[in-house]
Amino acid sequence: MKRYTLILIAGLLVASCDSLIDVQPQSDISTETFFRTPAQVDQAILGAYGYLQTLYSGTAWNGAFVMLEMRSDNTTYQFNVDNRGALHAEQIDEFREQSENVVLQFFWQTSYQGIYQTNVVLDRIEAVDYGNNTSLKDQHLGEAKFLRAFNYFNLVRLFGGVPLKLHEIKTPSEVYAEGRASVDEVYAQILSDVQDAVQKLPWTYPAEQAGRATKGAALMLLAEVHMTRQNFSEARAALEQIVNAGIYELLPDYAEVFNPANKNHRESIFEIQYSNNYEGEEANWIFLFAPFNSGCALMQGPCQGARVYAWNIPTRDMLDAYEPGDLRKDVSIGWYEDPSNVQYDVAIGDSIPYVKKFAWPFNALNRTNENWPVYRYAETLLLLAEALNEEGRTAEAEPYLNAVRARAGLSPLTGLSQEEFRQAVWHEQRVELAFENKRWFQLLRTGRALDVMRAHGEQMRQISERMARENAYQIEPYRLLYPIPLREVILNNLEQNPGY
Repeated sequence: MKRYTLILIAGLLVASCDSLIDVQPQSDISTETFFRTPAQVDQAILGAYGYLQTLYSGTAWNGAFVMLEMRSDNTTYQFNVDNRGALHAEQIDEFREQSENVVLQFFWQTSYQGIYQTNVVLDRIEAVDYGNNTSLKDQHLGEAKFLRAFNYFNLVRLFGGVPLKLHEIKTPSEVYAEGRASVDEVYAQILSDVQDAVQKLPWTYPAEQAGRATKGAALMLLAEVHMTRQNFSEARAALEQIVNAGIYELLPDYAEVFNPANKNHRESIFEIQYSNNYEGEEANWIFLFAPFNSGCALMQGPCQGARVYAWNIPTRDMLDAYEPGDLRKDVSIGWYEDPSNVQYDVAIGDSIPYVKKFAWPFNALNRTNENWPVYRYAETLLLLAEALNEEGRTAEAEPYLNAVRARAGLSPLTGLSQEEFRQAVWHEQRVELAFENKRWFQLLRTGRALDVMRAHGEQMRQISERMARENAYQIEPYRLLYPIPLREVILNNLEQNPGY
């Protein structure tokens, strides 16, 4: 789709490009002249989606995958002695990060840019004449509130209480935060926004508008908030609405879930849109995740002079997590074989594993075409199974877990105790959603992060002489929250998280 830019609030907010619908290029438009028609509101909302594009792809080494997947026991990185410029991403993987870490600053800043964009929309929309088209106005309100809630949900889980900005910034002085809201206050706002989004958003859109937040996406966000807060009955109610809607289904072939030729399919509930048809909107996952010494060897399209970074390398623990015969393993993980690989601590013999789930054919030089899945129906079923089990309804939960296992070619699990089922569904969530930025959040909400990551750290030190020598993965309880970025602490006089 065509790029556009909205200059808002003296350059504080810049709407990113998006690939949802065609829009005519516009530039140098002020808030005083812009927010007058529903079409202009629509463009501003697309800009808010654009910040999710930026957040999840990042640049060479600061996408969301660093803080959400590499932080966990699912993935690590291939150490490159000749390129020490990405030390801050390595520090996050090894629990060494401090408040000046630029990956943290990128995540914080990009999230708040998206929040500020939605605040502008929400503050200005009442003055826009929608005529009799109240459904479009509701849709716009619902999208803006969904996106604001989504960004705050990420922030509160990663940083704890954060500044709660809910209105447009009109003057330089309004940029500064008035301290950090409490965790409960942030969650109250998230719930308010997402509950309103559930009421206002439609279940579906025309095909040309695929990628927008739907009622199903808002219900998934609502359910995940309740699961995180241990409100299992409320989570179940939201998840059952999705199941009972009859809109979503598991695709028969796991690989087809990630095929860019099959975007926004029946299993997809919300995915971040990318396109290699337009420069600046492309995906780049294989370039970020392939072993750095593989060059263009693993690329399934035009590749010339591209940098390859070797982030998100699957750990040995992740490799061992798949049961024998699990069809998802070969879809999710590939291998780069080369005799020189023996020198790297992530190699097993002459082979280095890499995330294959996002490695597909592409037709533009150094630009790939995959979307990033945020919510899909398989997660709905697994969360519903977990919620039912936590309510003591284990037998009712079994069919939802086993539906996901059946697609993976695995036998059903029956007759488990509540604790056995709990462990089984957590395991299934890990392998089903591997490399989709879910694992760190799962470890946090289930209270297992400290134990799991300490065990993982011990394993990594045994595998890697370098990590053992450097005494990596010294994980204390305070590190379950990231530090507030130093720039924000200084500029906004924010209280730092304990321990940093």
